[in-house]
Order: sequence, then structure tokens, then C-alpha cells
Amino acid sequence: MLSAFLLAAAASVAAANPTVTFDTSMGSFSAELYLDRVPRTASNFVDLAKSGFYNGLHFHRVIDGFMNQFGCPHSKDPSSTRAGTGGPPDGTFVNLATGATETRSNGGNIKDENISRDSNVPYSLSMANTGAPDSGGSQFFINVAHNSNLDWFSGGSSRHPVFGRVTAGREVVLAISRVRTSNDNPAAPLVKREAAVEPSRSLLGASRRQRYRSNKGDKEGEL
Repeated sequence: MLSAFLLAAAASVAAANPTVTFDTSMGSFSAELYLDRVPRTASNFVDLAKSGFYNGLHFHRVIDGFMNQFGCPHSKDPSSTRAGTGGPPDGTFVNLATGATETRSNGGNIKDENISRDSNVPYSLSMANTGAPDSGGSQFFINVAHNSNLDWFSGGSSRHPVFGRVTAGREVVLAISRVRTSNDNPAAPLVKREAAVEPSRSLLGASRRQRYRSNKGDKEGEL
């Protein structure tokens, strides 16, 4: 009886988190977004995805045995020398867990959310940044190895909060990590055609409150 109750409770928590499906030129994969653990970071991603921000962008940094990085607006042109240096527009978005208004500023950056001790395990989604505090925006990477040195709680200089994990199509993520590259950029352009979010209960309640303002701004997009 107790085991059944615990399983039902776990399923209820999981159901509260939204899922995103990425359609790429190498296939599709899906990920759970940890709205229950890092609500600001997950809500920021959901807002950008629902606005179409990620559609048509290219993976701009792929390192076999390490990670696949994505989310720079300049990567819409896969040959751009600025790919990896851009961020989202400044503006506001709704925290889907609390209903509060959150802000993107100083080149589309959000405040670091170092509250959940999820490690950078294989297939986890993690925020990219410049190495400075509060410098993450739209760029993220998918780990293909356990990169514990990137954990914000590792004690090192790298601080990258995990905000989700791939739940389906992991073979696609792995195949992407193994493509031929030149200076870590895929030799053949690898586009993400769409990032479609499947609403959770939280999303359904907050969707009408979401706002998105588009004042352009750039930021460095280093891992």
C-alpha cells in the first residue's frame, strides 16, 4: 500500500513538469524540464521555446564525449563567426511555478538559480554562461558524459545549473555528439527546426500571463 502511494506521488510530481520535444535535422528527442526544482531557469526556457526563439537555430558547438551546445541566435546562420556569442532579448517572462514576473536584462541574462543539486550527468540539460555570475540566457548544452566539474556545487570555477534531462531519443543526442566538426562547429549544418513544449498543469494556468518583449542584446555565450 505504501509503495503504491509513493509511486503515485512520484508520478504526480513528474506530471507537473513540462516536456519539450526538439525536432532536428538528425531526428527528434524529448526532455523533461525541471520546473519543480529550478522554476526560473525552466520557465525562461519554456518562454523562449514557446515564442519560437529556438526554431531554425543550429548547434554551434559539439564535442564528442563532452556535450552539444545550442541556443545562440547568431547560429541561425551556421557560418556566422558570432555563433556562440548571442543571447535572447531583454524582457520579462512568467515564473510558471510561482506566477511571479522574472526579468531578462544585460543582454538577455537571468539570475543564477543555484538551488537544486542535480549533477551534469549524461543527457542532462544545463545552462551555458560566460563564467561570470548571472550570465546565462538562452544558450544551453546537453551533456553526453558525467561532467561533474561543471556542477555549481562542485567547488570549481564552472557553475552550470541543470534544468532538465533527455527522456526519449537519447540515441539522437549521442549521434549529434559524434558528427564531424571543425573547431567544434559541426562540419555539416545541424539545425533544430522546432522546440515544442507540451504543457503541464502549471503551464496551462500561466500561459495567458506570459509576456515577451524584444529589445535586442548580445552576450558572450561561452560554456
